[in-house]
Amino acid sequence: MTWEALSIIGTIAFAVSGALVAMEEEYDILGVLVLGLVTAFGGGIIRNLLIGVPVSTIWEQGLLLKVAIFSILIIFLLPVNWIHAGKRWLTLFDAIGLSAFAIQGALYATSMNHSISAVMVAAMMTGIGGGIIRDVLARRKPLVLRDEIYAAWAILLGLIISLGNVGYDQPVQLYLLFALGVTLRMVSVYFNWRLPRRSLRDHNRPKTKSKWRKMTTV
Repeated sequence: MTWEALSIIGTIAFAVSGALVAMEEEYDILGVLVLGLVTAFGGGIIRNLLIGVPVSTIWEQGLLLKVAIFSILIIFLLPVNWIHAGKRWLTLFDAIGLSAFAIQGALYATSMNHSISAVMVAAMMTGIGGGIIRDVLARRKPLVLRDEIYAAWAILLGLIISLGNVGYDQPVQLYLLFALGVTLRMVSVYFNWRLPRRSLRDHNRPKTKSKWRKMTTV
């Protein structure tokens, strides 16, 4: 039941997140469905490729596919003013999806007796893979790789699960980890935490067109 609950929570959260991004970009109903489904299942597909699980297992998740499609259609049909009022909850949906899917990915990897590093990568890619694909399809720079502490929390959850040997038979620990992941994500957003970064751009130098752009500009 713990596994199913986390899967359903993560699927709904990421499907809604993808659908809202698609609607912000003014995609049609097919685009909204595609972006929502990609966000919900993209990370799991990448994880399966990395840890050796057949990608075709996605078609065995009939319930989750139905849940995702139903959630996307509800968001699409809601009045616009309701959607605008609820967009403030988008970060919370994202945090729920991140935590649930990171735990799901880590459990997958530990059940296959993978190393600690593999468990951490599985947790990270399950948690952020769908969001990266979503942002790329929406022609946005993936925020998880640029502006926010996001992937780090998924890696941390994977590390805790691996070192603590947390498994499916420990629902209390899993729910505590789920709450920890959501809390860390929301706190980092509230306090605007960022990972260290460096830029190679010279911000004092005036911007000029590249040689190629000069040659192709009429």
